[in-house]
Amino acid sequence: MTKSIANHNLPKPPSGKYPAKDHCRRVAAWIAENGGPSSGVIYLQGQTLKEHEDDDTEQHFRQRRHFYYLTGCELPDCSFAYDIASDTSTLWIPPVDPGYVMWAGMPLLPKEALERYDIDVVLTTDELKSGKAVENMLKKQNETLLVIKDRADLNIFHADSVKHLQPNFDYEWARRSIEQCRVVKDEHEIAMIRHANIVSSYAHQRVQASVSAASNEQELNAVFMLHCHANGCKEMAYGCICAAGTNASTLHYVHNNLPLENKLNMLMDCGAEYNCYCADITRTFPLNGRFTQESRDIYSLVLKMQGECMGMIKAGVMWEDVHMRAHTVAAAGLRELGIFKQNLSVEQILESKVTTRFFPHGLGHYLGMDTHDTGGNANYSDPDPYLAYLRVRGKLPVNSVVTNEPGIYFREFPLRQELKDGKWKEVIDESVLDRYWSVGGVRIEDDVVVKEDGCENLTTVSSKMEDIEALCNGTVEV
Repeated sequence: MTKSIANHNLPKPPSGKYPAKDHCRRVAAWIAENGGPSSGVIYLQGQTLKEHEDDDTEQHFRQRRHFYYLTGCELPDCSFAYDIASDTSTLWIPPVDPGYVMWAGMPLLPKEALERYDIDVVLTTDELKSGKAVENMLKKQNETLLVIKDRADLNIFHADSVKHLQPNFDYEWARRSIEQCRVVKDEHEIAMIRHANIVSSYAHQRVQASVSAASNEQELNAVFMLHCHANGCKEMAYGCICAAGTNASTLHYVHNNLPLENKLNMLMDCGAEYNCYCADITRTFPLNGRFTQESRDIYSLVLKMQGECMGMIKAGVMWEDVHMRAHTVAAAGLRELGIFKQNLSVEQILESKVTTRFFPHGLGHYLGMDTHDTGGNANYSDPDPYLAYLRVRGKLPVNSVVTNEPGIYFREFPLRQELKDGKWKEVIDESVLDRYWSVGGVRIEDDVVVKEDGCENLTTVSSKMEDIEALCNGTVEV
C-alpha cells in the first residue's frame, strides 16, 4: 500500500451545499427589521483576478467574504443579484474563454454552477453587459439597488439603454446587514469552522511531534502548512506566527526564520482555512520536551485564565466581564509568583493597570470567514487600557464563534525602560521578574461556539501540559 502524508482517519468535511439562499433571506429580514427597505435588489461583485506588476502571472486570489456569504461561490470575476421581493438569486460567472482553456483547462459551466451553488439562476458575465440583463434585474424605474461602496463596477446601470430605469443606489444597508448577520453562524458554517479546527489541531500536533528535529522557526512553520494542505486545507486563515523564546513576547510576530538554539519555548499561532472558514489556534510548548519551572509557572497561570473564562462563556454574557476575569486571574497569579508584590491586594494591582503590560491584548474575537470576523463593535479609542484592544464588545449571541486566547508576555520593550524610570516600583518585584524574561510569552487559544447555557470547544489539540510534553519528547505518537 502506498503511504500518504494525509491522515485519512480525520473526520470528513461537511457535505451539502453552502446555504447561500438562507443567508440572503436572513440579510433581507435584518434590513427590514432595522428600518431599511423591504424590497429592492442586493447587487455584489466578487473579487477579480489581478496580475503581478511587470509579470503576467496572477496574484493570489481571495474571494470577498460578503460575496461568498450570499453565494457560496469561490470563483473570481463573478457578479450576483438578489431580488428581495421575489426571493430570487442570480449569479453571473465568467464565460468560456478559449485562451484560458488552453492554459488552465475548462472553467465551471453555468449548468455545473447551478448544481454546485445554492443559486436560482446562473448566467455568464458577458450576458450581464447587455441592457436586457439589467432590465430583468431591476424590472422597474427607481428600484432600490443595495450595493457596497467601491466594491462594484456600476457602469452597467448607467448605460444609455437603461438610463430610463434610474435605480436608487443605497450604499449603507448591504454592508451593515451582512456584517451583522455573519456574527451568528448556522449549522453548516459551524461545521466548516469545526473542520478547519480538526485539520489545524492535527497540524499543531504534528508540529509538536517534530520539534526535536527542527533547528529554525521556519521549519516548524513548514510542518504546520504541510499537514494542513495535505489534509484538504490549502489556505492559511492568516500568516502563521512561529515565535521561539523571547520572540513570543511579540504578539503578531512575523519573521518566523530565527534559530531555535538556546530558546526555551515555542509559541505557534496558526490556523487553516476550509472553504473560506477559519481556525485560529495557539499552543505554546517546550523546545527540549520539558517546561522549565518558570515556563511551567506561566503556562499554568494562562491555562487557569483560559479555563475560568471558558466557564463564563454563554449566550448573553458581557464579553468585557469575561475579559476582566482573565485580568483578575492574571493579577492574582502573578502576585502569587512574586512578580507582583505580595503586600498588594488584587484590587490594588488591577487599579494600577499593570496587568495590561503582561496581558496587553483582548481576550478574543469573533471567528468565521475572517480571522477577526465582523460585528465585534470594537472601540479602539477607548481610554481604558483594559478595553482599548478588545475586538468584541457587548453581549455574546447564541451560535456566535469566539476565540478564548489569554496570554502572559514578558516584553522587554517598553517594560524595561518603564522599570528603569521607576514607573512600577510599587507593584513589580524586579528581582523575581528577572527570572521570567527568557520565558518570552505564553498564549493558549481555542475556538468556541457560544451556546445558551455554555460553550462548545471546537479545538481538538490538547492544551494539557503533560500531553504537550509527551508529544514534544516523543513518548506518544500522533
